[in-house]
Amino acid sequence: QVQLVESGGGLVQAGGSLRLSCAASGRTFNNYPMGWFRQAPGHEREFVAAISRSGGSTSHANSVRGRFTISRDNAKNTVYLQMNSLKPEDTGVYYCAAGRTGVMSTNAANFGSWGQGTQVTVSS
Repeated sequence: QVQLVESGGGLVQAGGSLRLSCAASGRTFNNYPMGWFRQAPGHEREFVAAISRSGGSTSHANSVRGRFTISRDNAKNTVYLQMNSLKPEDTGVYYCAAGRTGVMSTNAANFGSWGQGTQVTVSS
């Protein structure tokens, strides 16, 4: 398995930006497609973005498309989530995850390793 540690969360005003990072250690990072998910209080965990092993393919949830961008740097064993034009409804705990197989997915069930999460709070 791969170990994941998120950072970069915080409190920001609506319209602001944050960049989340997820550092991976353990087995070979570029063997894993990666994803970001989030969970707001009282809500289920939801998909935010995913990226293929090489970084050549990405997918973003409709709610964040055009505002958020997932990327990765395999040399640094790190995946990023650039979040712009933040809205109060983006508030939640953000988790990065590594895929169980080599295929990029938007389904949380297909991710086997999870970080501890980082809190993002957007004030209105």
